[in-house]
Order: sequence, then structure tokens, then C-alpha cells
Amino acid sequence: MQRIIGVITLFFVLTVGQAQEQVYPGNYELAGRFSPEKLRKMIFSTSVNPHWMKKSDRFWYEYETSDGKNWYVVDPVRRTKSELFDRDKLAAEITKAVKDPFDGQHLKLDDLKLMEDENTIRFKVKSTADVLKSDWEEIKEKNKNAKDSLEKKVHTFLWNISTQTLTEIETEKDPKRLSWANIAPDSSRIVYAKNHNLYWMDKENFLKAVEDEKDSTIVENQLTEDGEKDYEYGWGGRGDDNVEEEKKKDDRKRVGVLWSTDSKQFVLTRTDQREVKDLWVIHNTRDPRPTLETYKYAMPGEKEQPQTELLHFSFDNMELNKLPISTFKDQTVSLWSTTPAANTRDDDFRPATWLGDLDEFYFAITSRDLKRVDVVRWDIANNEKEVVIEERSNTYIDFTKLELVGEDLIWWSERDGWGHLYLYGKDGTMKRQLTSGPFHVGGVARVDERNRKVFFVANGREKDEDPYYEHLYSVSMDGGAISLLNAGDFNHDIDINDNASFIVETYSRVNTTPVSVLRDKNGNKVMDLETADLSQLFAAGYQFPEPFKFKADDGITDLYGVMYKPFDFDSTRKYPLVQYVYPGPQTEAVNKAFGRAFDRTDRLAQFGFVVVTLGNRGGHPARSKWYHNYGYGNLRDYGLADKKAAVDQLADRFDFIDRNKVGIHGHSGGGFMSTAAMLVYPEVFKVAVSSAGNHENNIYNRWWSEKHHGVQERISPKGDTTFVYQIEKNPDLAKNLKGHLMLSTGDVDNNVHPAGTIRMAEALIKAGKRFEFVILPGQRHGYGPMAEYFFWKMGDYFVRHLLGDNTPPPVDMVEMQRDKPQDK
Repeated sequence: MQRIIGVITLFFVLTVGQAQEQVYPGNYELAGRFSPEKLRKMIFSTSVNPHWMKKSDRFWYEYETSDGKNWYVVDPVRRTKSELFDRDKLAAEITKAVKDPFDGQHLKLDDLKLMEDENTIRFKVKSTADVLKSDWEEIKEKNKNAKDSLEKKVHTFLWNISTQTLTEIETEKDPKRLSWANIAPDSSRIVYAKNHNLYWMDKENFLKAVEDEKDSTIVENQLTEDGEKDYEYGWGGRGDDNVEEEKKKDDRKRVGVLWSTDSKQFVLTRTDQREVKDLWVIHNTRDPRPTLETYKYAMPGEKEQPQTELLHFSFDNMELNKLPISTFKDQTVSLWSTTPAANTRDDDFRPATWLGDLDEFYFAITSRDLKRVDVVRWDIANNEKEVVIEERSNTYIDFTKLELVGEDLIWWSERDGWGHLYLYGKDGTMKRQLTSGPFHVGGVARVDERNRKVFFVANGREKDEDPYYEHLYSVSMDGGAISLLNAGDFNHDIDINDNASFIVETYSRVNTTPVSVLRDKNGNKVMDLETADLSQLFAAGYQFPEPFKFKADDGITDLYGVMYKPFDFDSTRKYPLVQYVYPGPQTEAVNKAFGRAFDRTDRLAQFGFVVVTLGNRGGHPARSKWYHNYGYGNLRDYGLADKKAAVDQLADRFDFIDRNKVGIHGHSGGGFMSTAAMLVYPEVFKVAVSSAGNHENNIYNRWWSEKHHGVQERISPKGDTTFVYQIEKNPDLAKNLKGHLMLSTGDVDNNVHPAGTIRMAEALIKAGKRFEFVILPGQRHGYGPMAEYFFWKMGDYFVRHLLGDNTPPPVDMVEMQRDKPQDK
């Protein structure tokens, strides 16, 4: 029987003597109206991405609306914005040259780049004419059965901005981007790994490899001979199954070296994982037979952990030295690189250089329990380390990259309970605290070294605003007051040019249209740039969600959330409440700016639910350290009381919320949290859809689990160091399940292993509980191309168990299939 979709009201009698309850069918049509496929045609550019020029403060950008794409050039000094070219005129010129019809509104320019003269753009267009593939002979040599010899002809053009003239040039074969090549700043040498060992080649031989990687005349210089599997110098094949790994074993692989600026030295880390235990996933859907993927995976509390070494190499003496940096047992080493300049973002080549100068470089050493961090400078000439800054805490320490500014260091720390910036001398003497107060500094955005001014992003400083809204500020390195550069009750995303003279920002909230503007270094608005075109989205019936504030379970802490209502909302109805959750502690699943993530919020609500996202103590790190570390030592339950408190407060506040019909959904950490909520508060949470959950954090990765829950370091009287990890798990509470639970996982999830979900299922089976288990074949942690399928499965489950709509949906997911052309 065809499913009747809409707002037809059904009535039925629950039991004799009970009042009739009104049942509303799930609104599949409204949910389907905002599928990812449809949203691509309704949401266009939502921010300005400036391409800063090198010879001036000018920049160009591309922006798309429902009228097509436009390209603009902005001169901040002259306060002008003009078209980079007349798109209709350019389309006409391309049409004459290519002999295919083009028009300005539908112009598609590939690989567009502004040339060094900053007056010429280069781009490519594809025609309908067929030509022989330029590498056809190579293809035939590799595969004698290959038949597809033709490809569409590609034309390359230059457009002179001043004269508005078009010139066609020869289309060169796209240069191979050899992912294994770590190229020196002066391009003279290339470092890579092969057969687990370290190699290098010069530029001449690298150019041969660009033409043909199997050229037998390529001269390769081997630097090491002690490399072996799981103790290699390069990166392994994480993500490859054992068959693929075997095929690639002799391939060149990338090495994460950081170069000196003169290209004569480099540093790298090498990790010994030989003792780390293996983990596996099975690729059940591989053709012709399933394959195994084996990888190293360190779990919390295990003795066998990766051991990291720091190495330095000099081409002057051709010596590779292992540096003596052992400080803590099972320590972590964080090498820091310099940050590429803003105006080099479009360059093809951006070498990775170390943070420091020719005589020294900086890095951090962290203890396994993350309660001790040493910022270290390595003196190359004397071959010794110097601890410049020490951080110590009774809970885990977060830190960001050190900023090196002349003879000064800028360091971010939460030592006073809030994330702030501190100025140090290179000798390790703290000169002053640059920022202070009950707000959170996110990090340094740019340093104006000449004027000794630091530009930084922070949140929580402005009164009467959501404390998560980010703003840009500046402060003098010599001390003084902080200056706010972009006022306004919005979340602000910023992009600063190299000399910190101009700022492009896009601001919005979840309930406002994104606006992009240009500001000067003092925060004064220079000009408006763009307002996002959401006209097609609103024409489809879209309505902004509603931010709200509530109290945590302690009755004191302010928490923040967003409410998503059905677009056909009826205030006289009672709606089930669905929470979309993520526990943190590295983030909270509460959007602060307008975005494109609709599936778990806006679109889920359209079935007929009020969906909310909300924070919890111990969630997002961008508040006080107390707030962020609230869940330390209680990783399973710490956020649940606040989720329950939200149900009570929202139901008291809004008559349209049915407190007796509460669902909860989350992915990854949210999958773990949503199931925990069903088991800890079974009288509150009645339905859960939990996907890819780390239900047993004792088998999730060490770095996340030990950091956020804590691991105890024990030193015996003999001086031996061991680590103890104990944590409560979801399967321990399986007997508490009362409501409806859907578990889901991808079968090749090598992040949160399927074992976490399978163990949860086993515990429920042993407890004699009914539940649903959905496995997505061939999918990793994010579900990839099956995410849309999972969305409709989730919708079905909530519609059935929260709305009470038991009308069986058709076998075909017509809402998903109608977006796709069907095969004959």
C-alpha cells in the first residue's frame, strides 16, 4: 500500500478507557526537500576566500550565487571592488576559440590562477572535442587491454585584465604531484622513504621521476639501512588492506621532514611501533574475495606504546644523528614548522621549514599522562637541548604551536584557568602576560613584527553575547590594552594578509545570513564585500533555527544550545524532542555560525520533531579550563546530567515539547553518549540512534581516551614506571535498557573500531534486550556514500518510536532514490 505522506491526522484508541491520542505521520516529503543533493542547488558561496597578491594589498576572490559565479578584484587602499573580467565578454571569446557554446552565467574556469605580473589570469576550459590521450602509449604499456584512448580536449588561456584580451597557449600536461616528494626550499634536494629507509635525490633526477617514476637512470641516494616495517623513516600505508600494502611495499613514500631555510639540513621524527599491538578490519565487500587490513593501534593503559625519536641530518657532513631528548616514559614529540605566508597559499610549492633559524629549532615534549609539557630549543652546534618553558598541571595540558618573533617567544597557556598569551624571552624568562581575564584566547592569527602587535582570535570577552562567538583582537607585545577589531553579536571568521594591514571577515550566527566585509588593521570597515544568497533555500521553506540558553544540572553554569523546528511548525501541537549530542571534550556539536550541516539537525526536525543541540560541562575547550576539564576521570557519565537538565527546562519553557517522548542521537563520541544516556537515565531518554560509538573507551585509541579520562602514572620503589587506566563502559549498564535503541557502525571503521559497537550488542543480547543493529558495508567512520541511506534509516526509527507512526514505509527509499537518475 502506497504510504500517505503529509499532514493527514490519524486517530486511534490506545486502550479501553484511555483518551484518544493524535498520531502524526512522519513528514518524509519535507525531510527529503533538504537532501544534500538539493542543498547543493540552494546554498552557494557563504564566505569570501581572499587570494592576497604579493606586490600590493590587493586580493581577488570567486563568489557564487544563484546567478552563477563571479570573480572580483579588490583594492583595499582605493576602496574599490571590480570584476576581474567581464564574464559575458570572456564567455564570447572562449566560444569563438573553442567552438563550443559558453555563456557568462554558466562559466566554468578550471585551475584559475593569477600570474606573477598580477595583470594576467590563466585558466583551462574543457571542450566537447575528442582527442587522443597524451599518455595513451604509457597506458597501453601498463594495460594492453585498455580501450578508452580518447579524452575531451582541454584549452588553456591567458586573459589580460587591463586590455581585456584573450590568448590561447599550449596546454601542457599537468605536472605530476608526487606525494612522496618532500622538496627542499631551494628545490635542490628531495627527501623520501623507500623500503622503510631514508633516501634523497637531486633536482635533475627528480625531474626524471616527474616524467617517469620507473626511469632506470634515476640516481637515488640511500641514507639509512636500519629501517624496517613499523620502524620506518617514512609513513606507512594506513588505510590500505594487506593486499594493497604488499603491492605498494617498494613504492617511494613521503617523509615528514622539516627543512632549514638554507636547504642544507632537516629534522624528522621516527616512531618505533614494533611492539604496539595489531588491530584489524575485514573488507567484506572486496572483489573477488574479502581482504584483511592490519594496522598498529595503541589502546589506553597498554604497556606497548609507540616510541618516538628525533633525528637531525646535515648535508654538509652527511650525518644523521639521533638526538638525546628522552625526558618522560612513552613521551610524545611535537615538531613545529613555520607557517606559510598568506600570499603564498596559491603557490604550487610550499616547503616545510622548521621553527627556528640555521642554528636552532623548537619542539615540545609531552609526558604520557599529558600533565607535563616542555618547550625545547635544540642547539645544533652544541648538540644539546634547552628547556625554555615548562607547563605542569594536575589534569591534561592543551597547547598550541609556539610563535617565534625575533628575540621573543609567544606562548599560549591555560595556567591561570583560561587560555591566554604569554611573552617570553628566548632565554626562557617570562616578560609579561599579554592577555588576561575570564575569556578564552583561541590562538595567534598574525604577528606584525615591525609594529610589535599581536592579532589573535578570542571568545567570551564581550558581554551579553554567546561566549563561543569568536572575535579578532590585537594587543601590543610591550603590554597594554586589548583592542576589539570586529564588534558585533556574531561569530566572526577572519583572514589577514601578511603585513597585517587588512582583514577579510565573514560573520553570521546560526540564525543570520553570512556577510563578508573588509576591514583595516584597526578594525574599521573599509567596504562591504558579499552577502550570501540564500534565496533558493528560503524559497524551499527553510527557516532559521533558534539559539537558546539554559542552566546546567548544577543550576549555576550557563549552557548554550540551538533549537531546530519543523518548517511546518504548529505551536498547538506536542512535538517529541530529539537531542543531537556530542560530549566533547574537544568540541561541542552546537553550531555557532550558519553552515551546511543539515542532516542531524535541520533535516531531522522535518520528520516532525523538535531537534536541539546543546553544550554540557566538560564539553568545548573554548571556555575556562574548569569547564573543559569537568569530565576528567568520568568520561562515560559526565555530560549526561546536563542533557537531562535540558529536557526538564525546555519542557517547562515550551508547551509544544512533549517531555515523555525524548529521543537522542549522536555519532562517534555522540554514539557513545546517546547510548549512555539511555542506560543512565532510561526514564528520560526513550529512543536512541547511536552510530559509530566508542562504547568501550578502553579499546579506543590511547591519545583521546587517556587524555580526556586520565591515566595514572605509577613509579615503583625501584624506579619502574607503569600506567594504569580504568574506565566505566556502556556495556556495563546493558541491563538498564528500557527504550528503543538502534546501534550502527561501518564494518571497516579503523578509527572507532566496529568491536566497540559489537561488544555493546553482545551485552544487550546477554541481557535479553531487543534492539536494532545496522551495519554499513565497506564504510569507514564517516559512513561515506552510505550516510544518506543511514539518515533515512534513522528517520524511520524515530518516526516509528517517537511519533508512533507504525505505517511501514515502502521497501524502496523513494525519497533518496528520486534524487538520482535511474539506470534502465
